[in-house]
Amino acid sequence: MKRRRETEKQSSSELRSAIEELSLLEAMKLNHHPVVADDQENATHLPLKPFLSLCNFLLHLLDKIGPTMVVLRQDINRNIQRMEKMQESDPKLYSNVVEILKKEASEGMSRKVTSCSKAFLWLTRSLDFTVNLLELIEKDTGVDMEHAVEVAYESTLKPWHGWISSTAYRVARKLVPDNKTMIEILISESKDEETLKDDIKTFTTLLIPLLDDIHAILYVFIYTTGNLWVGQAEGDLKTDLREQ
Repeated sequence: MKRRRETEKQSSSELRSAIEELSLLEAMKLNHHPVVADDQENATHLPLKPFLSLCNFLLHLLDKIGPTMVVLRQDINRNIQRMEKMQESDPKLYSNVVEILKKEASEGMSRKVTSCSKAFLWLTRSLDFTVNLLELIEKDTGVDMEHAVEVAYESTLKPWHGWISSTAYRVARKLVPDNKTMIEILISESKDEETLKDDIKTFTTLLIPLLDDIHAILYVFIYTTGNLWVGQAEGDLKTDLREQ
């Protein structure tokens, strides 16, 4: 019982910590120039460390859900490590995600399987999934969790997954915790569901504009060059004609 209370408290503090990271990211975005194809030098400044801290929040959340989303967790962890390794090579220069994308684009490395551009793209898609899922929970804390995960997955990750990853997610979806368990994972023992909903609302309200900025950056450095990836595990590369 004591361990369960500690887990619930940690979950709540992690959500609050994620909100703090989002606020820090907003404060650290030094430039606010529009991101357009002919103005790459003035692209939005996106600090790497707070962004990766935000992704680590997702890892902690998935850890508490259990082995259900192990495929997603492994992908997120691998992509975080890849970007951390790049920053270690030049901590000052690569403290800005945009500098990493510019370097790989100029070297023709963006579409490589092990590129940081690809890692950043998939981390962004994972955050898209997180926003969609949390919004469904915030709107109705009684929502069927398996259905909520399915809806969030269908609209964010599935369009980019090959058949191997899609099959793995179909299996994992059947193992998603029930509503009561999921809410207990998210909520603190000293808080009620309304407070949880307020925290989720704050989190998604901060994250959605950030994701809009990130997709604008991706459009400059990845989408416009045809470097969209489908099926990360399978290495299946396709061009998304909808973005052309």
